[in-house]
Formats: sequence, structure tokens, C-alpha cells
Amino acid sequence: MSPKCFNITFGQNKSSMTLTKNMISSFGEQLRSLREQKQLSLREVATEIGIDTSLLGKIERNERQPTREQIKLVAIFFKFDEQKLINEHLSDHFAYKIIEADADVDIFKVAEQKVEYLKQNKIR
Repeated sequence: MSPKCFNITFGQNKSSMTLTKNMISSFGEQLRSLREQKQLSLREVATEIGIDTSLLGKIERNERQPTREQIKLVAIFFKFDEQKLINEHLSDHFAYKIIEADADVDIFKVAEQKVEYLKQNKIR
């Protein structure tokens, strides 16, 4: 099966950075690409968003997942749409869970139905 190709655009306006990928990549890989596009070091970005340099490196290498607060800080720093970054992070999380459970991607159809059910019944 050939890899899917798509464009990923982060940001709210034309002055925001655009990341175009030929292949699907993880949140960490996208973060690294964006940092490198701005020609910033790990230390510079980590200092600006207030996290440890080694933690940022681990996030970029997909060894650690960012917290919601860290995603928010990245969004503010790079002037990105926070919800788009959260969506990217969640898609990684779902992918890891499916691989871990050796499940089929058809699980998303079931999950979509459950989300609608839970929303309608205001179940959390």
C-alpha cells in the first residue's frame, strides 16, 4: 500500500507557518520540521515555551507525548491554531492505541457512533 499524501496547514492566517508533508508524519516529527524551518535550536524553543530541552527532544522523537498545556505553549509560540495541534496529537494517540491493541481501523466507525451517542445523552 502506498503512503497517503496530504498537506497540513497550521495557523489562523497567511502569516502563519505552513507545513507541507509528502507523507504522513507524527506530531513530534511535524514539530521538529517546524522548528527547523524557523532555524531554531531545541534549547531556544524549550526556553521560550518553558520546558526542559531534553523533554522537547523526546517529544520530537516520539519518546514522550506532550501534555495539553505543552501543546498550548507550542501553539502560542509558533502562532498556530491550538485545536489543530491538539487534533494532530490526538490522532497520534489513537494510532498508538490501535497498534497496541492490534485492532482494525474499523474501530473508528464504532467510536464515531459512540461519540454521537454520548453527546446526545450528555454522558461523559
